Amino acid sequence: MAFWNRLTGWIPPWLDALLLFLAIMAVGLAVQRLISRFLAARPPDWHPFGRQAWSRTRHLVRYMLALFAAGLAVQTLSLTGNQLDIVRKVFLCLFIIQLGWIVMVIANIGIDRYVYGLRLDVADNLFARKAVTQMRILRQAVNVLIGLLTLGFALMSFDSVRQFGVSLFASAGLAGIVAGLAARPLFENLIAGLQLAFTQPLRMGDAVVINNEWGWVEEIGSVYIVVRLWDWRRQIVPLSYIFTTPFTNWTRSSSSIIGTVYVYADYTLPMDAVRAKATAIVKASPLWDGQVVNVQVSDAREQVMEVRVLASASDSSRAWDLRCEIREKLIAYIRDRHPESLPRVRREDYRLAEDGAQASRGAQPH
Repeated sequence: MAFWNRLTGWIPPWLDALLLFLAIMAVGLAVQRLISRFLAARPPDWHPFGRQAWSRTRHLVRYMLALFAAGLAVQTLSLTGNQLDIVRKVFLCLFIIQLGWIVMVIANIGIDRYVYGLRLDVADNLFARKAVTQMRILRQAVNVLIGLLTLGFALMSFDSVRQFGVSLFASAGLAGIVAGLAARPLFENLIAGLQLAFTQPLRMGDAVVINNEWGWVEEIGSVYIVVRLWDWRRQIVPLSYIFTTPFTNWTRSSSSIIGTVYVYADYTLPMDAVRAKATAIVKASPLWDGQVVNVQVSDAREQVMEVRVLASASDSSRAWDLRCEIREKLIAYIRDRHPESLPRVRREDYRLAEDGAQASRGAQPH
């Protein structure tokens, strides 16, 4: 600092502070840019998690650099007692924010390290979906809690707004008690998110039926989930809904799933031939996982009988394609080989039947 003061002793103090701040920022950003270029020049498989951690800390490092530069720059100013007190409180507030940010980044890097390498795009991804679901919800809860605590400590640095900081502490410490009726839905969903993280009635990538809509869990937020429906629409469901309304989870304990196909035909359909053909269709399909195949008459109605085909697949997406393949090929087989067994409507003309009966009685000898 003494060298800097001798170098810039001829300029006004405010300009001196500004130049010092800009000089420190320029050097720090240049070093950060050199490190980023060094990492970018390495092969993709060279410490990939380290790259991810560096990317996550980029903004934090810039904030710390700016706070450090501002602290040195302020020392070059001649401040009075009142001004110095205000500056100290401002820097104390900014330093508290920095500490909270550091804790948040460390927590997020730890969560990233836990789920690093887990893949959701493989068939057997039950553990990966479980871990990702827990860590995603835990990350959001931790970030909210650290944010509230940091903001509360920061506000308590100033006497005029200290009461707001105390209120935030009360909200953070009593997570189950809401500050007002308006905040009740938000806190209900936040608590439901924590329940979801540990009980896991559904996970990332699960195939679910909610509100009679079938789709996959695409995103789990802090207060809602996003379900990608089969036609690419997105259904937004509050987390509190999951614990108050029944829903269907097709992949709760395993990614494997049994698909069901229904075909309706006339009673004249030869079931032995249809059973053999349906079994052959399933076993010939690359979508079948080799576990379950079954063909039965599951219902007998007034005009048709219901033929049910069960076939298993490794995941819900392949099960859907397998069901469509079985349905198409089985209908084509019945149409080509047994067209007389397609669904038909039988109608009896009662007037003709009655006239025939009378004629038959009139022709009998007395």
